[in-house]
Amino acid sequence: MSEPATTQSATANPNKALWEKGDFTRLAVTMRESGTALVDKLGIIPGIDVLDVGCGDGTTAIPAARLGAKVLGVDIARNLVEAGNKRIQEEGLTNISIREGDATNLEGIADASFDMVVSMFGAMFAPKPFDVAGELVRVTRPGGRIVMGNWIPGDPTLVAQILKISSAYTPPPPEGFVSPMLWGVESHVTERFGKAGIPPGDISFERDTYTFNAPFPPASFVERFRQYYGPTMNAFDAAAKDGKAADLQQELEALFMRENTSKDPEKTTIPATYLRVTVKR
Repeated sequence: MSEPATTQSATANPNKALWEKGDFTRLAVTMRESGTALVDKLGIIPGIDVLDVGCGDGTTAIPAARLGAKVLGVDIARNLVEAGNKRIQEEGLTNISIREGDATNLEGIADASFDMVVSMFGAMFAPKPFDVAGELVRVTRPGGRIVMGNWIPGDPTLVAQILKISSAYTPPPPEGFVSPMLWGVESHVTERFGKAGIPPGDISFERDTYTFNAPFPPASFVERFRQYYGPTMNAFDAAAKDGKAADLQQELEALFMRENTSKDPEKTTIPATYLRVTVKR
């Protein structure tokens, strides 16, 4: 297989190594139900063109294809692209493909190519957020929509707290670093899309819930984050050097136990609040 046109720009993205470090598919399996439920609410009809940016192994891209949309998924991590295309092949879907790409530079994708552009917890982690907003707008057709799902800073629910706890154990970010969590702040989202030519009246916000469903107890779920989720993997690496890995483990287990709503001790169900952004093109 030849090197994709996006490899050079993707390599320049410091998040590529982060998301290829682990195996997000081990976590994505707990997000399938909510991914499908979200897509069912988007009003997708057969034949429309959908782009999923930061699609992982297809948590929302594949359900969109099942509804008959023509779907292209783009992700920075090669291992997730391979996993997503394997899922597509196993399902026998012919109206979807996933390839490597960088949300800050959707190279090779023409202007106004898609009726809907979706990014659930994907593009928010890319650097250069103004470039990201510009690219999402650029590839969306006039009259189309952009839908983003972004975690909210300081929110008491799961993922925001995982990232907050993890950051306390890792070294300070490099100078010029822009927190991905700012995509969960309405004023920042409005400013970023405003620079891309979208008036505030065409941007709407809704707090929504994404539910993680895991067929194992909370402590085992924490272990999956420890072994397979890039940000927590880095946090545990840093904590171990300081002799604080046990402290980090304890904090995360307490969080997962607190947020778990399952009555079955062998299962975990955790709802997590996020900001759903809808942009009219």
